[in-house]
Amino acid sequence: MGFFDGLIGNASNVQPEEVQKEVGSILTDGEEITAAFKLIRDLIIFTEKRLILVDKQGITGKKVDYHSIPYKSISHFSVETAGHLDLDAELKIWISGAALPAVSKTFRKDNHIFDVQKILAQMTC
Repeated sequence: MGFFDGLIGNASNVQPEEVQKEVGSILTDGEEITAAFKLIRDLIIFTEKRLILVDKQGITGKKVDYHSIPYKSISHFSVETAGHLDLDAELKIWISGAALPAVSKTFRKDNHIFDVQKILAQMTC
């Protein structure tokens, strides 16, 4: 991912080994990262057990929120594509028993939102 892509919010694939260094301390024994995407400073991480959303906060990004969602808790999800005037695509994820989405992530006009959707579909079926 180029610097410019990061500034405008385009998502990009990240190598699992690179992400492992950053989040290895929150993974369970034997848990492996199967795919990861970077969205500005945040990460969307897929393991064989759960979805992990990493939200770096503040100016320095030292404060980090790790949101872990077991795949069995995901009841449904949606992808809203970008249009001609609306350049943002949006991913929403609902967890069991919730009326509103637990997760809402905005992507710029690129195809990585479809990659994330495909992985979610594979992991939740």
